Amino acid sequence: MSKPDSELAEQKPGVTDRRRFMTHVGLTTLGVLGASKLVSAGPLTIDSDAEADAKAATATDINVLNFALNLEYLEAEYYLRGAYGRGLSSSDRTGTGTQGSVTGGSAVPFQNLEFRDFMQEIARDEEAHVRFIRAALGSQAVAEPTIDLQQSFTTAARAAGLIGATQSFNPFANEINFLLGAFIFEDVGVTAYKGAAPLLTDKTILSAAAGILAVEAYHAGEIRTLLYQLGQFTATKAISDLRDAADGPVGDNDQPIRLQAHANIVPTDANGIAFGRTTDQVLNIVYLGGAAANFGFFPNRLNGAIR
Repeated sequence: MSKPDSELAEQKPGVTDRRRFMTHVGLTTLGVLGASKLVSAGPLTIDSDAEADAKAATATDINVLNFALNLEYLEAEYYLRGAYGRGLSSSDRTGTGTQGSVTGGSAVPFQNLEFRDFMQEIARDEEAHVRFIRAALGSQAVAEPTIDLQQSFTTAARAAGLIGATQSFNPFANEINFLLGAFIFEDVGVTAYKGAAPLLTDKTILSAAAGILAVEAYHAGEIRTLLYQLGQFTATKAISDLRDAADGPVGDNDQPIRLQAHANIVPTDANGIAFGRTTDQVLNIVYLGGAAANFGFFPNRLNGAIR
């Protein structure tokens, strides 16, 4: 994984091609994992229709923020370990639900010091996101769930065809592996915030979420640009195919970093607009297919109502 991949003349595959790809790698039972209907955090005492609507809206915002917090835990732990050799502090990991532990992760032996600086900046942003969302939620913030930064990447790399069935993939082994590991879930965070935006009712929360989405989009663009400069066209196309197949049978939106011999740093539709994913689609990706993959990055699944 340390050498640039050969260039492909990518023609974006259609849905049928995605399904054939997934059949080939053995992940075909996808799309039914989330069951992520937004529910109230607990029983409510209803005094009027207006009050019921207000409480339901508040519960929905809380659920969406906690869903985002789970994903921010994953990103923060990944980047902090790779860039600084440490994880989140114990005070940033507590909350409701079952607090888990983190498996895997270590400081990356960066050869390119600019890459290290870039990843350290992203790590600081992700740590700040965790702290900001936790502060916004207060006592209703969920605890950090169990996170797998070891076997999950091997499972994903095998499914994408990046390595053989008996090989392992360590994203912390070198800087190219680390960028490829980041690419597996970095774009997912952008589409998750885009998809969740219509679910939020409080304008202050929506504004903050929009701000985080913008930062995540900067991060994703940075990762995509670095991988483009490194010539990682084959690997990123395989990962993009995997994500698009894993998020379910509806839509064919995920895009690699190069399309039809042109740079494709910003994945958009014909109108130049980024696409979003539903909570179910996001869960399908981060769970890597579900029980057969030990629920991917979250072996005990997410904490909170959307899990």
